[in-house]
Amino acid sequence: MASADFLLDWLPIIVFLGIAIFFAVAFLVLPMIIAPSDPDPEKVSTYECGFNAFDDARMKFDVQFYIVAILFIIVDLDVAFLFPWAVMLFNPELGQDRGFQIFAFWSMFVFLAVFAIGFLYEWKKGALEWR
Repeated sequence: MASADFLLDWLPIIVFLGIAIFFAVAFLVLPMIIAPSDPDPEKVSTYECGFNAFDDARMKFDVQFYIVAILFIIVDLDVAFLFPWAVMLFNPELGQDRGFQIFAFWSMFVFLAVFAIGFLYEWKKGALEWR
């Protein structure tokens, strides 16, 4: 009787694993069956970072690619800080006192203000314009 209870405890996980394996195999096999297999030469050509590949790795290229990547990382980190802050700040179950919530609100406001100043500076310098 104990083994039947053990199997019933694991049944939802086994069912979930079976469904996941089914969808994984289906999403791998169905495109091979349904998708057309006549690729366009332009589609299969090498494409990376908006310019053609070079023979020499030390060849100069525009720094704009790095600037856009760094700006993306900065915005991504900013959003990554906002979600836990919002959950922590407005969750009544965590039981913070009102003074802590006010401090947390204004500290994030200062963080966003510094971020906005930096973003406006980059915009003014033209880092967001593709030349």
